[in-house]
Amino acid sequence: MRAIQMVKRRWTGSRGDRGMSTAEYAVGTIAAAAFAGLLFKIVTSPQVKELLLQIIEKALKLAG
Repeated sequence: MRAIQMVKRRWTGSRGDRGMSTAEYAVGTIAAAAFAGLLFKIVTSPQVKELLLQIIEKALKLAG
């Protein structure tokens, strides 16, 4: 019985920090938004647009 109580105390005591705190959510959200902004800038750049158009044109020529 005493061993079971010790195991219960150890198990419940180690679960004190279950998830992210509000500050961690804020930092994660800002980092995700910054990454999305950077990715958007890269994808909408003229160089990437030209590269994507070349790939699509090449694929269309191969298909038909």
